[in-house]
Amino acid sequence: MTTTTDDAWSLRRLWPGVYLPAIVVEAGIGAVIPFVPAVVTAQGGSLAVAGVLAAMLPIGHIVADIPAGALAGRIGDRRAMQVACLLVALAMAGAALAPSILLLAICLFLMGCADAVFGLARQSYLTAVVPPLRRARALSTLGGVHRIGLFVGPFLGALVVAGGSPARAFGLAVATSLLAWLVVTVSRELPGAETIRAGEGHTGVATVLREHSRVLTRLGVAIAAIGLIRGARQVVLPLWGTAIGLDPTTTALVFGVSGAVDMLLFYPAGKVMDARGRLWIAIPSMLTMGLALALVPFTSTATGLGLVALLLGLGNGMGSGVVMTLGADVAPPATRAQFLGAWRLLQDLGSAAGPLALSAGAALGSLAGGVGAVAVLSIGAAGALWRFVPRYSVHANRTTRRRAGIGVDPGATEGPDRGTGPTGQSPR
Repeated sequence: MTTTTDDAWSLRRLWPGVYLPAIVVEAGIGAVIPFVPAVVTAQGGSLAVAGVLAAMLPIGHIVADIPAGALAGRIGDRRAMQVACLLVALAMAGAALAPSILLLAICLFLMGCADAVFGLARQSYLTAVVPPLRRARALSTLGGVHRIGLFVGPFLGALVVAGGSPARAFGLAVATSLLAWLVVTVSRELPGAETIRAGEGHTGVATVLREHSRVLTRLGVAIAAIGLIRGARQVVLPLWGTAIGLDPTTTALVFGVSGAVDMLLFYPAGKVMDARGRLWIAIPSMLTMGLALALVPFTSTATGLGLVALLLGLGNGMGSGVVMTLGADVAPPATRAQFLGAWRLLQDLGSAAGPLALSAGAALGSLAGGVGAVAVLSIGAAGALWRFVPRYSVHANRTTRRRAGIGVDPGATEGPDRGTGPTGQSPR
């Protein structure tokens, strides 16, 4: 077991090899997304077809989550990040030159697959190199820079596309992904990263799923619920804004306000999770989002919806990084990447189901009913976290840490893979 020092887990040391590439890659992806409908319609496709192509990114995530874990477990996290950057560049180059909508769809799907590999590899890498009592801060910051990249991307895309073809956004994504590859390649590997190569063998994904089925089917259900709630959050404000007659510009402003609050809270959230335990953030986040969603059907003006959007952004921002942190806590060190692939799949399936839940409510004649159902699910998710996080993570709160003999001082020095359980393994 290696021993980390203050220098090894300083967040500043994580910027060159993890955070900077994450911002750059996500900015490129964020630049592409708003222009997909314009590119599709320019090639003769309908808005319905454009919607299908926009869904290729999350579909790629879902399809690639498990294979991404297997890939990172076999070749290592840093190499997986490099491969993902090159695959994004290849996919976006193909999209820029795509002569047909079908080829464009394939390229967007590949971009989603590559983004899944990149996201899993950087999470697994941080899990290896950062001590558990600094882990939440590191992963919450990762979640924060991911959101910042997606936020900045559309503005960069607008600058590049202004006065020209929307396909220029794909060229920007090629450049950003190649830049990210270069940054990952030249950055110095941190102490503890050797466990990525030496500790992870070629254990099959099916074996990992079978050995850790209990945590995946219990705590994992709560993670899927969090994904569903967050997925619903992405569409509830635009849907309800349209339902109460707000114009698109006002609705976009309301959505932007929620996103701005969301981005402000990632570091404080991680600091609280490190100092007091994961439940101090996970449960308040779910309850706050549940309250905000429950209030949505009672709004009928831009001001009212804007205030609820603030509360919704507060709840989501408060929980920044909590899913990744819990996954890192319970992941078995020897097969970390494979386990995290399954973990991320549960979250992504939930995220995909969120908009569908609201759409089902609207199709049945009651969008408010669909929103209310998701609000109730938020309470259920909080209850599931309360029940299962202490069972599977010794970092649930200070009490579970004391029982496991782990110091609660955030400055304590620990090995990179300690703290996931009394024996360094996730309970099953």
